[in-house]
Parts: sequence; structure tokens; C-alpha cells
Amino acid sequence: LELLTRTGITPNTSIIAAIIAIAVSRIPITVCRSFRSLPRQNLLQTVISGATFGGANAIFLPMGILWLLGKTELVPAMMIGAIMGLVIDSTILYKTFDSRAYPAKGIWPPGVATAECIIAGDKGGKRAKLLGIGGVAGAVGRYFGIPMDIFGVCWIGNIWALTMFGIGLLTRGYSPTMFGVDVNKIYLPHGMMIGAGLIAIVQIIILIVRKEKVKVAEYTTTGKQFGRGLGMGFILFIVAAAILAAIAGLYTQMSPTMLVGFVLFAAVAALVSELIVGISAMHAGWFPAFATALIFLILGMIIGFPPVPLAFLVGFTASTGPAFADMGYDLKAGWILRGRGKYPEFERQGRRQQYYAELLGFAVAAIVIAIFYKNYFMGDLFPPVDRVFVSTILAGTSPEVTKYLLMWAIPGAIIQALGGPSRQIGVLFATGLLIFNPIAGWTALISILVRVALIKKYGKEIESPMYVLAGGFIAGSALCSFGTATLKARA
Repeated sequence: LELLTRTGITPNTSIIAAIIAIAVSRIPITVCRSFRSLPRQNLLQTVISGATFGGANAIFLPMGILWLLGKTELVPAMMIGAIMGLVIDSTILYKTFDSRAYPAKGIWPPGVATAECIIAGDKGGKRAKLLGIGGVAGAVGRYFGIPMDIFGVCWIGNIWALTMFGIGLLTRGYSPTMFGVDVNKIYLPHGMMIGAGLIAIVQIIILIVRKEKVKVAEYTTTGKQFGRGLGMGFILFIVAAAILAAIAGLYTQMSPTMLVGFVLFAAVAALVSELIVGISAMHAGWFPAFATALIFLILGMIIGFPPVPLAFLVGFTASTGPAFADMGYDLKAGWILRGRGKYPEFERQGRRQQYYAELLGFAVAAIVIAIFYKNYFMGDLFPPVDRVFVSTILAGTSPEVTKYLLMWAIPGAIIQALGGPSRQIGVLFATGLLIFNPIAGWTALISILVRVALIKKYGKEIESPMYVLAGGFIAGSALCSFGTATLKARA
């Protein structure tokens, strides 16, 4: 909470939690020695990660929107809605992980880095040395302003997706210089994500519905189970949105028809947002959770929802996404530690325990936030993105915004369709466009060039040590980011 409110960021807590789990396992008392088991370290890491990342981004952040809007009496209602969104979000991922859409064999870069940390802490040897070298390089690079987590991710992730991600970052960063216009002001990133996101959802549906030509044993979640998971999640989102509308008294601000439309739109926004976030998180390790929430806020404004329902809409949507991505990283780490799917029943049981661990972390986070949120808000400490959401609501929208969104949705859809579901170049290009970080763009493209050159020179056998080094880059960068942000927050 301190980092999110004072610096606007929350570092990768999966890796930080892994370091804590390793440290706990080394404490020379009986109760801690039991944590030398890798699956137990994974469970402890999952609890910590869920409590910190999920609590800050999915519960605390939505609450600040209502406070800034002047509706302090409705903050508890938003908290209830955010918790419902968070739990449903995690449940959907639990039900759909290791399917054709979200395979355990997918990239999930921070999950790979987390597992490498835990394995290196257990086995030592050459792997630990490589991880240590990567960790030092990652920390030093981050200290001097180089996003070494991105450098590491680009050694692990899908080259096509990450190349488009880097191009998107550079386009957003240099568009005023290159094109004489800030692409963000003409809603190009938002429109591109709408178009690419819609095509991505269609691709997921086609991927699951079409007759499977793969071995059943390749995934522990079948297409039917995936469909049931999504269907159940959508129904739960509708119920949650209806409960939120009831306890917040939104029925007094909208006609019955508009109220029904609000509930359905909020459910669709929550589901689509988390699916898009999941795609980005799996391929790139970065995800545009709050950018997609902003997109649905703008769409809600175009529809004509009043300000207070809009605040609940964007808060509810923002609560779904961060936990989906973070839990995906935790489940990926667990999948590696449990043998990379060699033991299907062990994998299912372990995944179930991680789900329970995640829920435990959420419960702890909810209690802490309920106790302390007023101290932060009364001290004018809010996540920076909350002010963006509120200022957008108060500013209103215009027909010109609708025109831009529709215009840019077309090329976004075309790019995503051309790349196909395996590359996700449209979604990742739009993700890059939504983030202002040109240094990250240069880092991504340079990292990919180095990766290609190393593989060309040494062959595929170089990939294994590269993955370990990449895990070190990500871990070192995360730890340095956490440390410097903590010092900045205390200053």
C-alpha cells in the first residue's frame, strides 16, 4: 500500500515472496525447516503474493476512486464489490489455467523467474551462480534506469509478441516527435486495444470450440472445462455487479432498463478485461489492467451512465485483471516446481492448494485494508491512477472520442487477426501503446536482438542457461525496484 500510494508502482511481488519463502526455510527452527519442501515454499510465496499484489491493486485501488469522487459513504460498498471481483477473477483463472487458451507451457515470464529463484535456492551449483550473476546485473541495470525485468522477459517470451510490444512502447514514446501528435490524445492506443481485444476474444472462443487435434493429456483443463469456467465466471460477475448496484443504491440513479444494462455491461467489462490482461501477462509479463479499465470507463461514458455508476464500473473492472495475471505467474511457478506436468494428479492437487493459498492471502489483505484505508485516504494518499479515473469521469466525453475509438479499432483488429492466437501481436502492440516508457521499448528490442544472435551462434542448447539468467535479471530488477521504491516512500 505504501509503494502504490507514494510511488504509483507495485513491484513483482511473486519474486519478492519467493525470496521471503527461501529465507523462512533457512531459519534453524523445526517449524521453518518444513518449508524446505519446494511445493511448500511455493504455497507460502503464493499467499504473500496474493495478499500484497492482489490486495493493493484489486481492493485498495478501486476504493480510492469513490473517495476522490466525494462519495466516502460508498467506499465500503466498493470494497465489497472489489473483493467479489477479485475472488471471481482468481476462480476463473484456477478453472481455466493449463487450457489451450492459457497453457501451463505458456511463457508467464515472472512465473519462470520465481521458480528459478526457488530452485536455485534449493539446489545451488551452476544454476545458482547464473541466477546470482543475472540478479546482480538486473539490480545494477534497474538502479541506473534500465528496465532489466523487460530485458529478462524478452529472453523468455514470445519473440513476435514482444517485438510488437517494444514497437508499441517506442511509438507511444516518440509519436509527438515522429508524427507531430501524441497518439494518446487521439485515443489510438485505446481504439487499437478495443479492436485487438475483440478479435483476441473471438480467437480464444474458436480455439476452445473447434475440434481439438491435440492429445487430451497435453492439457489438464479441457475445452469443455474452459467453457464451463468462463460461463460460470460470467454468471458470477453478473450476480456480483447486481449486488454491487443494490448495496450502492445505484438503482436510484438509473432507470430499470439502464440498470440492467449497467449490470450486464459491468459483467462483460470485467470478463473481457481479465481475458485481455491474461493474454498480455502470459506472453509479455506486463499487463494493461488499468488501461483496459480506462477503456471500459470511456465506453461506459459513451453509453451514458451517470458519474457514480461509472466510478463503480471502473473500480469493479480494475479489480479483475491484476490477480488474474499474478496468480497466473504463481501457478506457472508451481507447475515448474511440481515437475512440469509429468504428474497430472499431483499438478491438479497442487494447483488447488495454491488457489486456497491465494484466497487466504486475499482475506489477510482485506482485513488489513479495512483497518487502515482511512488513514491513507485522509492523508491524501491515493494510487495515482485513481486521480486519472476520477478526472476522466468529471471531464465527460464527446462524439469525437467515439469516432477515434471506432477508427483505430479497425487496424487493431486487423493486426491481431493477422498474427493469430499464438502470437497475439495486436494485443501486445496495443499494450505497448498504452504505456509511456520509451526506454523499455529500446530495452525490449535490444534484448530480442541479443537473444536471436546468441541462439544463432550457439544453437538451442543456449536457451536453458539464458532462461536462468533471465530469471536473475527479473528477480534482481524486482528487488532493486522494491528497495528503491521503499526508500522513496519513507523519504
